[in-house]
Amino acid sequence: MANLLIVTEKPSVAKSIASALGVKENEKHEGYIEGFSDYFGFTVWVTWCLGHLVQMSYPEEYDPKYAKWRLEDLPLLPEEYKYEAIPETKKQFQIVAKLMNSVGESEQDKKEKSTLSRDNKFLVPVDRLCCATDAGREGELIFRLVYLQAHCKKPFDRLWISSMEDSAIQEGFASLRPSKDYDALYEAALCRERADWIVGMNATRLYSCLYGSTLNVGRVMTPTLAMLVDREQSIRDFVPETFYTVQLQSDGLKASGRKYKDKTEAEELAECCRNEGQMSVTKVVTKDKSEKPPLLYDLTSLQRDANKILGYSAQQTLDYLQSLYEKKLVTYPRTDSRYLTEDMAAGLPQLAKTAAGALEYPNPVPVNAKQVINNAKVSDHHAVIPTKEVSTAKIRELPKGEAEILKLVTVRLLCAIGLPCRFTETAVTITCAGETFSIRGKQILDPGWKAVMNHYYPAKEKEEVVPNVQEGQVLAISNAEVKEGKTKPAQHFTEGSLLRAMETAGAEDIPEEAERKGLGTPATRAGTIEKLIQKGFVIRSGDKKTKILLPTEKGTSLIAVMPEKLKSPMMTAEWEQKLLDMEHHSYDSGRFMGEISAFVQDLIDKQKAEQNIPGLASGGEKLGICPVCGAEIIERKQSYSCTNRDCRFALWKDNRFLQSIGKNLTRDLAVKLISGEKVKLKKCVSRKSGKTFDAVISVTVDPEGKASFSMELPQKGGRK
Repeated sequence: MANLLIVTEKPSVAKSIASALGVKENEKHEGYIEGFSDYFGFTVWVTWCLGHLVQMSYPEEYDPKYAKWRLEDLPLLPEEYKYEAIPETKKQFQIVAKLMNSVGESEQDKKEKSTLSRDNKFLVPVDRLCCATDAGREGELIFRLVYLQAHCKKPFDRLWISSMEDSAIQEGFASLRPSKDYDALYEAALCRERADWIVGMNATRLYSCLYGSTLNVGRVMTPTLAMLVDREQSIRDFVPETFYTVQLQSDGLKASGRKYKDKTEAEELAECCRNEGQMSVTKVVTKDKSEKPPLLYDLTSLQRDANKILGYSAQQTLDYLQSLYEKKLVTYPRTDSRYLTEDMAAGLPQLAKTAAGALEYPNPVPVNAKQVINNAKVSDHHAVIPTKEVSTAKIRELPKGEAEILKLVTVRLLCAIGLPCRFTETAVTITCAGETFSIRGKQILDPGWKAVMNHYYPAKEKEEVVPNVQEGQVLAISNAEVKEGKTKPAQHFTEGSLLRAMETAGAEDIPEEAERKGLGTPATRAGTIEKLIQKGFVIRSGDKKTKILLPTEKGTSLIAVMPEKLKSPMMTAEWEQKLLDMEHHSYDSGRFMGEISAFVQDLIDKQKAEQNIPGLASGGEKLGICPVCGAEIIERKQSYSCTNRDCRFALWKDNRFLQSIGKNLTRDLAVKLISGEKVKLKKCVSRKSGKTFDAVISVTVDPEGKASFSMELPQKGGRK
């Protein structure tokens, strides 16, 4: 190998590789590094791509008519796809392209010498290239698109590493792989990009034309949004049910019985127990159990924990992790594996010692390597772990976000190789007044791996120690009381729980042997969430540690008009599996793209044939005249409200006043109230007493245009 050009993804990675190869840079160049390499024994050039330098062209580049969005022009299904340099980074693309196409020493006599720098003095003789972009699907695509757009024909090898440590870089260059080994990976990356373009471009234009408003639709984005909307709908529709339990007490012991819907039944049981004055222990079962250490982190599980423990968004976690990777402190971030390979087992004891020292952990750390080693569950990259470069000093030098993520990764390594947490679980059954009551408790015998976890992230839950009681023992009842509880709806999505839902979406319908399930990949899920927020479909709400994701009215309205196929996680989960099969040479790219095109064609044909298009947000059916400003009232997803954006009048479907009397705000009722009519409602229900009554309700408006409800109760003798 001679006259080598190395192409990386980022300038920081280029510097790390140049340093690891002992490149002595004689002078500074714009957009690349040049110098003699101690490792190779000859001069090398290292350049970078600044992420993507080449993008798919917009539709108007295929035909100027596509500059306007028209239903009759759909579908857009190019026979040949066009690409172009991204305008913002075109200068760097030109530098990389010239480096790729520069003339080698052996051809100097035959061709005009190639120059690159601004003063045209430097010859860059490149015979061979090395793709050193990130070792994954997206990194492969970044390099290949630049290579093709530059019309380069030179051979290239592939650097595939999981760590930016000098030793890992040198080992990688000692075992470079031929580019053909990654042709299938590139094919899958290309199909993923083109599938997203076809679906996004066609569906966005289709629904934007139909509804007269820009509606961004995406292969992964739309089903993710649908999950958020469905969750919020279930929370809104949830009607809490009250239940009652009887709790018996005796010298610190508390036993609870079954749930009752009828409070009277619970009160009668409590009274019976008080009258009996004692309860009998009928069964005591104590079992020794253990909880295995957690697995190492892949990207998604790390993002979930960083959101739950630290309050970081998925994108923040990925950004911090990427920076740590480039600083040689953690291994490759965008992994979907939670295991290490067998060849790493021998180095684990020393790595664990280094990690414990970096964290200043005061106790010995056992190393059980077998539980984190599994070659079969590592495909392209192993789990995220700290490197041997980690140290207390380096952690203290880092920005806060990076330091906290590195600490989380390092703690997880020590936990994953630790001992099981051993505990006893006790279940006590008690009888009184013919009913059964129970107590459950848990006592830690040996914290094992949890000792490390609790040292840095103390657990909130407390041990529940059951008093020492024996079967057949009779205990005096000191108190018997009725406890009231209510059923609770599902919780709002946090970024952590949404990532988990994306990871498992459609899993129940995909064969168990499938390698990849869910929406998107670990590398793309954070970007999907950020795009939903950027497009105005989702907002973050709450403080840092309890921040939740909520769909906006725009997002809810979009999902309301989407066909089930576009909302379902099943379709994109199937596509992700096919892309993975493509990487493994078991699925044809032409077949895949044919399926995508057929899906889009069918979607557009059906939608064009549909005569009745449901209303979208501001385009709903008109129900009356606004009592505040005189504009039209329409039905929206969550309300009956005014079309005048400056007017506050709205009747919300999720109406607490009506729910408090056992009624719902129906469309017919809303029409009557908007018109100013007083409406008689029969068999309203009092929440306090449970009794029914009739009432007359009406709507009044305050000076600011906000609606409120009034209620009148007819009484005997015609009085109100």
